[in-house]
Amino acid sequence: MTPASAQANNGNWRTAERWARMLRPAYRVQLAQRWEGGDEALMIALHARKSAAAVAAWRGSGPGRPLLLVLTGTDLYRDIEVDEEARRSLDLADMLVVLNERGPRQLPAALRPKCRVVLQSSPQRRALEKTTRHLRAVVAGHLRDEKDPRTCWRAVRRLSARSDIRLDHIGAALDATLGAEATALAATHAGFRWLGGLSHEATRRHIQRGHVLVHPSRMEGGAQVVIEALRAGTPVLVSAIDGNLGLVGDDYPGVFEAGDDGRLASLLERARDEPGWIDQLAACAAARSSLFAPDAERETLRGLVDALAARGASVCGERQRPAAAGALRA
Repeated sequence: MTPASAQANNGNWRTAERWARMLRPAYRVQLAQRWEGGDEALMIALHARKSAAAVAAWRGSGPGRPLLLVLTGTDLYRDIEVDEEARRSLDLADMLVVLNERGPRQLPAALRPKCRVVLQSSPQRRALEKTTRHLRAVVAGHLRDEKDPRTCWRAVRRLSARSDIRLDHIGAALDATLGAEATALAATHAGFRWLGGLSHEATRRHIQRGHVLVHPSRMEGGAQVVIEALRAGTPVLVSAIDGNLGLVGDDYPGVFEAGDDGRLASLLERARDEPGWIDQLAACAAARSSLFAPDAERETLRGLVDALAARGASVCGERQRPAAAGALRA
């Protein structure tokens, strides 16, 4: 189950679509935004809160059919603290999956034994030629509060005297107020462009051409855009939240506290003024890159699904059934 749609063009949808492709050589997979009953052997549900009704219906439909629940950033870092239905989904699932290495520590101790880490992936891409006239920083994320675009925009204002540092922001205005602010900033600061929502391919090419990707999010489960930058050889500057540190590693040097636009501005200046430092960031990115190879994600995911499917077949007293997912809610 995936509560997102292809039209949303967000990380949850891309996770569901990619996992379906990875599982289809061995399983029949159906992508769905809701589950209305069926004979599927196993459900993979994205989002504890938004998929809560589907999770409860699946668990109540009969014994033996396994349920794998994938926790998003809003699940891990907000909803399971405040939402009863999200917490119930955790209890009902046979296995929990988080998308960054720090994710399990956010769960209650009693639930951690059934939690697994699946690092998402992206194909390796070569870095494209980058201009030497200025530093081009790229932000890729729809305009909404959890992504904290204003921290980047405040950094742009701090750097208004630096014509050699520029920032492109890619993302649709999911919040009209943020869209108006982005439009106003672009009109008054030559170093800032708001490019709006672009296709996945166009976004990836901007990342390949950028000197750095900036990811200022205050709530994240494991951002696909950070992974795509690492796999393209583009260094990243990220907010110091678990969802980011669980991808780049605890000792990564390109980190600023969430909301700290002053620190972000100073890191952008350092990236422009100290070529050796941006080379250090690139080396750190390269060292992590292989963790996010498609083969690694496929092998981990298939292992988890195979184990759950076998468990379900054992409980039902029958051979493993070939239908893997009744709902990948993205």
